[in-house]
Amino acid sequence: MRYLGNKDSITEIIKEIILQKIDIQPNMTFFDAFCGTGSIANAFKTICNVRINDNLHCATTYSYGRMNGSSCTFNALGFNPIDFFNSNDEIIEGYFFKTYSPGGSQRMYLSEHNAGRIDYFRQTIEDWYTIGNLSEEEYAYLLACLVESVSFVSNTAGVYGAFLKKWDDRALKDIIFLDVSDGVVSNNPIIKTTGKIEDIIEDVPCDILYLDPPYTQNQYGTQYHLLETLVLNDKPEFVSKVTGSRSTREMRSDWSKIYKVHILFDKILAKTTAQHIFLSYNNDGDMSKDYIEAIMKRYAVDGTFECITIPYKKYENWKSRNKKEHFEYLFYIEKKPNDEVVYESPLNYIGSKAKIIPQIKQNLIPADTFIDVFGGGFNVGINSNYNTIVYNDINFLVKDLISSFKTYDTYDYIMYVKKFIEKHSLEKGNKETYIAARDYYNNLPENKKDIRMLFALILYSFQQQIRFNSSFEYNNPVGVRLFNDCILSKLISFSRKIKECDVTFLSLDYTKLTEAINFADDCFIYLDPPYKLTTGSYNDGKRGFKGWDDELEFEMFDFIDNLTAHNIPCMLSYVLEHKGEKNTVLEDWINRNNYTYIPLGDIIGISGQPRKEILVLNYDL
Repeated sequence: MRYLGNKDSITEIIKEIILQKIDIQPNMTFFDAFCGTGSIANAFKTICNVRINDNLHCATTYSYGRMNGSSCTFNALGFNPIDFFNSNDEIIEGYFFKTYSPGGSQRMYLSEHNAGRIDYFRQTIEDWYTIGNLSEEEYAYLLACLVESVSFVSNTAGVYGAFLKKWDDRALKDIIFLDVSDGVVSNNPIIKTTGKIEDIIEDVPCDILYLDPPYTQNQYGTQYHLLETLVLNDKPEFVSKVTGSRSTREMRSDWSKIYKVHILFDKILAKTTAQHIFLSYNNDGDMSKDYIEAIMKRYAVDGTFECITIPYKKYENWKSRNKKEHFEYLFYIEKKPNDEVVYESPLNYIGSKAKIIPQIKQNLIPADTFIDVFGGGFNVGINSNYNTIVYNDINFLVKDLISSFKTYDTYDYIMYVKKFIEKHSLEKGNKETYIAARDYYNNLPENKKDIRMLFALILYSFQQQIRFNSSFEYNNPVGVRLFNDCILSKLISFSRKIKECDVTFLSLDYTKLTEAINFADDCFIYLDPPYKLTTGSYNDGKRGFKGWDDELEFEMFDFIDNLTAHNIPCMLSYVLEHKGEKNTVLEDWINRNNYTYIPLGDIIGISGQPRKEILVLNYDL
């Protein structure tokens, strides 16, 4: 069967690679989530349990029938249906005859003779199934044979989005009812579902997930509408006047839409129960190789990510010849446990804790509510796995940025930022367009400013930093960075995760938090204040917000001591030593209160300079 992106020619290569990666046991389940014609799933049907899924009924029915064909006996029917169909010349002038052939329309998908034969085949199969002469597997098998047979006499260029205006020689040949079975019987169960994988992935138990999604904006529902109608046998009354296509609204897939596919891929990686994940993709696809690598590594056990390149000959028409070389990629990861996945803020925040999240998490203790007192980029809070989270930052603009990732639909967010970048011609290192865009944003009335504009500006600024003047105007100079695939992967994963969290956003001086939150409740306090030994754009006291000095550090010590007196657990992230200078006041305070002190070693900041991070706990582990 001719099918976009089918893996018939490289099935054995893919199978061999998978078997090299995994010692597959018979009780394991292989889940082919975009089964198409079922080539890959069929290759594993004798090795382990297999599940197949696709958005199109014609695909899942074809695959299911193909995989079960060799075990069909037709005992209830009492004869070989394939021989029966090929031994007569019966015709019914039915739906296909009237809709897809010159017999009842101007459409030339099929000759009148072949369309009449197809109507006869389809009606006869349905009659046999209705009276109980066919099992579910036998019914699917005969429909798969019919789909295969139609593909050999259709007057198309391979898909059914349109028919040829002149008759192809193959379309004028009489249809033969073809056998799709491969002669291999599986003793393992084969389970079939038809639906959108993003809607069912959490409910599908599997050990191995194989993904072969659409690569481009081709909508399979449009390209295979005729086969969908053939399998469903629902004879839609309202079809396109030109192409005869049924409504494809329900069949439309977001996997064929740029950026929506990026968002869905992240969701599948996060939600699948599979330990092993394989992705077939193409270098012409909407997701770049860099994006796929960035997003898969987030969920991968360290060192397991791999990308294997498989050269292949792609179908080309006269428009696509002499273009770049085509490759099929097979990506692989072993998925880490969900509680070990680290989500990174899309904000490149000074003092980010993204690199030490595992050390922080292993020193946390249970509570109902996590209060992120100096929220910043929110790397710690979003990875904390508490029932409820309170995000607080005195910088209300930073708070608005973080909350925007929860508030706005992720696809809409990306498209808004992309349109702003395009409108203002923002480019890596282009000072002129950057300054003009920055002035445009700063000069807008407050009620016209959209926080997503600020995010777009940050992406093209110096080290993507968040810096304002005393009037709260964004004043970071231009940089040599841009909205790349690494940032895109962080934005998508972070936005999905934050939408799943129960987060309250506040912008208060942390000393006022006790007035807004009842610390007596079951809560855990996390503090990541500015560091006295380092200076960032948020603690120099020149940006319209409080700076950080000796007096404020002592105020923080008192705040923590008060929490300790009330048996409220808290953790402090801080710097003890930087560039040879040691904070002896901090060290004395820790020792005097007998707090737990955990050195984390040198952490490289965004400036490239190491800082000696520590954790201070007012509780015993």
